[in-house]
Amino acid sequence: MKLTIDKSDLQRGLARLQAIVEKRNSMPILANVLLTASGKGDSGSLELAATDLEVGIRGNQNAKVEKTGAVTVSARKLYDIVRELPDEVVQLQATANNYLELRCGRARFSLAGTDAEEYPSLPDFSPERLVTLQSAVLSQMIERTMYAASVDETRYNLNGVYFEVTEETGKIRLVATDGHRLALVDRSVGDNIAGLASGVIIPRKGLAELKRLVDDEESEEIELGFEGSSGLARKGGVTLVMRLIEGEFPNYHQVIPKDADIKLTLPAEPLIRALRRVALLSAERSRAVKVDLADGKMTISSSNPDLGEAQEEVDVDFHADPISIGFNAKYLLECLSALGTKEVQLALKDGNSPAELRPTDDHDSLAVVMPMRL
Repeated sequence: MKLTIDKSDLQRGLARLQAIVEKRNSMPILANVLLTASGKGDSGSLELAATDLEVGIRGNQNAKVEKTGAVTVSARKLYDIVRELPDEVVQLQATANNYLELRCGRARFSLAGTDAEEYPSLPDFSPERLVTLQSAVLSQMIERTMYAASVDETRYNLNGVYFEVTEETGKIRLVATDGHRLALVDRSVGDNIAGLASGVIIPRKGLAELKRLVDDEESEEIELGFEGSSGLARKGGVTLVMRLIEGEFPNYHQVIPKDADIKLTLPAEPLIRALRRVALLSAERSRAVKVDLADGKMTISSSNPDLGEAQEEVDVDFHADPISIGFNAKYLLECLSALGTKEVQLALKDGNSPAELRPTDDHDSLAVVMPMRL
C-alpha cells in the first residue's frame, strides 16, 4: 500500500472512528483502524474502517494511490499523530512486517501494525430496501428519545431505542424507556417506507454514532435499512453498520396516560431554571422534588435534612382541587431539555399517576415521567 492524501481528509476520517474503537484489551486488534487503499492514481481512495463487533463504521477519503493494499494500526495513535502534523499532503506506505510509514513535510513516523487479514470483517449487506430520510428529521428524533434509553445492562431489551413503522399513517416512530420515563416521536417521511423493517431495537451506542453521522456529514439525506439482526446507515461516503438488540420491547402503550384531564401550558425555560435551582437542595440519590398545584400557581420544593429546603413558585393557569406529586428532578429536566421547545403542555390525572409532557408546537412528540413517593 502506498498513497498520498490531504492531511485534513485523513484527520476527518480518523476522527469519525474514535468513539467506535474498542479500548478494552479482550481483542487488542479492535483498538486498530483498518486502512485499505484501492483504485489507481487520482481516482483512488483510502477506506478507513473500525469496529467493536457491535458497531462498525467505514468511510472513503479521496487519495492518490500508487499501490493498493491494506494494513491495520492503532487508531488512537495514528489520529494523535495526524492531528499534530502540518497542513500538508501526507504520504502513507505499508512496509515490511506490517509497519505503516507516514511522512508529512519533514516529519516521519513508523507505526507497528497488524496483518489486515486478522481484522474482523464488517457486516456488508444490502437491505432489500434502503429508505431515504432527511438528516435533520432523524437527528431530532434521536435527540428526543435517546436520553430515555436504559443504562441498566440487565435490562438489555431497554438498552436502545425501538424503531417501528406505522404504514397506515406513513410515519416512523422512535420510542425509548428505562421504566422511569418514556420518550416517543413520530415523523412523516413520505411514501417510501413500505418494505422498511419494523419493530427493531437500535442499541444506544449505535444510535449515538448514527446521531453523529447525521449531524457531521454534509449531505441533507441519509439512507437507513435493517436486515436480520443488523442495521445499516449510509450517508455520503460513510457507512455505519450495527448489531441490533435481540429481544422484545415492552408494550409502551400501557405507560402513556389515557385519561389525564388536567392540562397546563407552561413556558419551558422558566420551568427548567426553577427546577434546577430547587434541585440543588434535593436528596443526592433520589433528586426528588415536590410539585404542588393550587389556585393559579405551581410550587416546586425540595427538602434535604443535611442541607435545608428550597421552594419556588411558577404562575400557571390552574383552577381545580389542589394536587401534590413528586418527581425525580433529573428526569424532568432531561425531558424538557430534549423536547427543546418554548412551551410545553403538562398533562396530569392525579398525584399518583404519570405526567405527560408535549411540545405545544409538535403533537407527534411526547415524554412521560413516572411519579415518586415522597
